[in-house]
Amino acid sequence: MAGALEPHLEALRRELRAPDPAVLSVLLALIAVIVTLLIWRLVQGRRSSRKAVLLLGLCDAGKTLLFARLLTGRYRDTQTSITDSSAVYRVSSDKSANVTLIDLPGHESLRLQFLERFKAAARAIVFVVDSVAFQREVKDVAEFLYQVLVDSTVLKNAPALLIACNKQDVTMAKSAKLIQQQLEKELNTLRVTRSAAPTSLDGSAIGGPAQLGKKGKDFDFSQLPMKVEFVECSARGSKGEEGDADFEGLEKWLAKIA
Repeated sequence: MAGALEPHLEALRRELRAPDPAVLSVLLALIAVIVTLLIWRLVQGRRSSRKAVLLLGLCDAGKTLLFARLLTGRYRDTQTSITDSSAVYRVSSDKSANVTLIDLPGHESLRLQFLERFKAAARAIVFVVDSVAFQREVKDVAEFLYQVLVDSTVLKNAPALLIACNKQDVTMAKSAKLIQQQLEKELNTLRVTRSAAPTSLDGSAIGGPAQLGKKGKDFDFSQLPMKVEFVECSARGSKGEEGDADFEGLEKWLAKIA
């Protein structure tokens, strides 16, 4: 009896040692799906823990007025900030969606130390540009933006980036398109000149510069790891202090990233 069953047992052993290729393919596909889901949940968990939207920019770009208008809708006189201000911003179309707006000082002696403090919590960054003074300040604007973009934490987390071209209510304001073109040109120049003497955010030497954009190609914002968008806005508004701010594009963007 045992001898008669032996061929069948041997066949079963061979089947167990060499599973059906179709079954193996299904198992491998299931493992791939499970691993992908685990990675996605890990990334989403890290993103959801970052709730801050940082308002950055030079002094007098209009960050603090934008901050106040987004939160209250009302105009108010502002002055140069020397510390940060933060508040919860709730999306008007979905009150359950919210982020923490943080207005950071734009003074040259303060802005990098405040960026250092809050950058790890940033889900997104709004970089505010004075569209009227831009032609005069373009080098300073590009310098600050460059320091933000080559920061290792910013590169790793890749927060969404919005360049808010403010003060569009003024006749001499530069368009978002021109501002984008000029910033790309200046950042391309900085990439070349800074590669010879790389420094970290605190001014200390580092082993080598972070690569901004693609090597061998002129810089443009599409080369960055984060999505970059430009909007035109006016914290003051076209009707002055008694009217509403003009920043529908900014509000839509905040609703999208909240």
